[in-house]
Amino acid sequence: MFSQTSEYALRAMVCLANSEDQQMTTRQIAERTQVPPNYLSKVLLSLVRAGLVRSQRGLHGGSLLAREPENITMLEVINAVEPLHHIHQCPLDLKQHQKKLCPLHRRLENAVCMIEEAFGSTTLADLLSGDSQIKPLCDVTAGEGAGPPGS
Repeated sequence: MFSQTSEYALRAMVCLANSEDQQMTTRQIAERTQVPPNYLSKVLLSLVRAGLVRSQRGLHGGSLLAREPENITMLEVINAVEPLHHIHQCPLDLKQHQKKLCPLHRRLENAVCMIEEAFGSTTLADLLSGDSQIKPLCDVTAGEGAGPPGS
């Protein structure tokens, strides 16, 4: 349902939110999130353009969140790389559907609205806190569980 780009952006943002205000290089983020570094560079650029990440080039450069994790929602992250698309009119341009969406497209639009509401009310801080014993993007050292789940 969500693109790989959206998934990668969310991984990167959770990683940065978990970095305790320490700048991280693209390589560090890529290793922790298991995102190819070249792809991650493009994703980070979109996040910088959206004002969600600050980036500094050079020897002591890196990336960090532009705002506190409590002030960044999942929806903002997704919309920065691949915005959710609403269905306002019939995608087929059918005359009969000019004034009202058909049941299929109405359901699809309702689903987009529910996703938008859920992600718009979930912050990066929410993802890092909570009752679960499982934390997103648990740190793994090289060779320790670095493979896919179940390996």
